Amino acid sequence: MTATSRALLPRPRAAAPAEQDAAPRVRLALADYLTLGNALFGFMAVWQLAAAQSAQIAAGGSGPLDRGAVATAVVLLLLAAACDLFDGRVARKLGGSGMGAELDNLADVISFGFAPAFFVVAWGTIAGSGGPLPIAAAAAVLLAVVVRLARFSCETPGCTSFTGLPSPFGAMAVITVVLLDPPVLVGTGAVLVVAWLMVSRVEYPKPKGRLAYMVLAWILVSVGCLAAWAMDAPAGNTLLYSGSGLVLVLILAIPFYVVTVRRAGRPDPDEDAVPAVREG
Repeated sequence: MTATSRALLPRPRAAAPAEQDAAPRVRLALADYLTLGNALFGFMAVWQLAAAQSAQIAAGGSGPLDRGAVATAVVLLLLAAACDLFDGRVARKLGGSGMGAELDNLADVISFGFAPAFFVVAWGTIAGSGGPLPIAAAAAVLLAVVVRLARFSCETPGCTSFTGLPSPFGAMAVITVVLLDPPVLVGTGAVLVVAWLMVSRVEYPKPKGRLAYMVLAWILVSVGCLAAWAMDAPAGNTLLYSGSGLVLVLILAIPFYVVTVRRAGRPDPDEDAVPAVREG
């Protein structure tokens, strides 16, 4: 190309000062470090399960994974959920960066998509020996979380409810199914139902006000039961089934609560609450 022809080409427009000032902040904020902690804890949970699975295969063992390893992985995912819970609140109070929402979605894919899917794979390989069925269920969980997070990013801000089961609750439900160690067909079917709920049109209200305290108390009781089971407390099976049952009942009861309130013509007590920015 000659110098004359280059001179005739339009030159790139320089960014105006106002546009430069409006550029999103790309430095990490405090909330972003919590989001990165979410991703790190999810990765560590997968590492813990993979190490336990490899050790059991090398030793020629069969049956459920080591209870201590499973308990450690569950605790790590609970820490990931705690980071996911607080990063949005920190961002609203102290300010966030332009990367916040994108980082949150990427971290959620690791902790609430890939990690629970790996739980299903480990359960199917070691405990269930179910062939391709657990693999298919695990893939469904991962894809459902990816689709759900992408859809959430496109929803109109200001909604007072989630469309579909939020991914942290979905991950908790999947792990609960694995901990119960059901027959392969039953467990696979339950995991597929959870994956469907995450991409369904079923509405889950954003926990605000009294509902938030009720949900939090319910989760704490269920997690306490599962933690006591993991530490070999007396009546371990009772604790396991109680904690798991509380988790599953919570996930199934919330949509019925919404339907009952609307049919009765009562306003949702959380409709006037300010909605959360991030899904967790």
